[in-house]
Amino acid sequence: MAKITAALIKELRDATGAGMMDVKKALTEAEGDVARAKEIIRAKGIQAAGAREGRKAQEGLIASTVVDDAAGQTAYAVELNSETDFVAKTPQFVEFGDEVVADVAKASAATAEEALKASSEAGTVNDTVEEAGALFHEHVKLGQFAKVSGPKVEIYAHRKSVELPPSIVAIIATDEAGSAVAHEVALQISAMSPKWLSREDVPEDIVESERRVATEKSLAEGKPEKIVPKIVEGRLNSFFKETVLLEQQYVKDGSRTIADLFKEVGGKAVAFSRLEVGKGEE
Repeated sequence: MAKITAALIKELRDATGAGMMDVKKALTEAEGDVARAKEIIRAKGIQAAGAREGRKAQEGLIASTVVDDAAGQTAYAVELNSETDFVAKTPQFVEFGDEVVADVAKASAATAEEALKASSEAGTVNDTVEEAGALFHEHVKLGQFAKVSGPKVEIYAHRKSVELPPSIVAIIATDEAGSAVAHEVALQISAMSPKWLSREDVPEDIVESERRVATEKSLAEGKPEKIVPKIVEGRLNSFFKETVLLEQQYVKDGSRTIADLFKEVGGKAVAFSRLEVGKGEE
């Protein structure tokens, strides 16, 4: 049996928010496999599971821009972090964000690493970020990065309050016809945080993990074994409706899905992205 170390316990507690005993039991059952232990915690319906996944104790903004190119349009978005919202909401920090995303777009950067190497007035974007730290007297860094291309691209930048800069940016790329509903879809992405565009985009290992969780949860609830497969498929469909953009219910009209919106205008979605301050990977 794998040794359940303090480091493993801390890792799982940080990831799920579950209690010490629940974490120890899950790790023991999973023989030290953290990924499997997360599934066990979810299957048992522990309230705090996953509550802290993806969070960061950081402030900042999301700067974004759209440029025309040979393929149509390309949107760039970058997360720029500061230690406090006091700094993040200053006109100087907002201007800093605009300068960085403009340099990133000019360089046609495709990753956060390429973004940091992009040329800037200070030398590179990395140099610009370092200078900003000295200027604002706080640790400043470039966080998440997104690049989305298509015939037409729409950006929605959401502010949580009027005095703060954009903290959420939703980007949707569509064909020409789909651009008619692109703004509404960008609002949907901002509000509902989909993870994938279509069901086919969901990685198979994630589907299988959800299937196992649904199966174990159904059996734990005492459901008759012969109907468990049907219940599992229903729960998988609910998972897809929650996490897949095209299958989500339209927030302004629950009788329609996002796929219905595109169908009504004879258009299609090409790609999307959503960045939110503090929600990147640790």
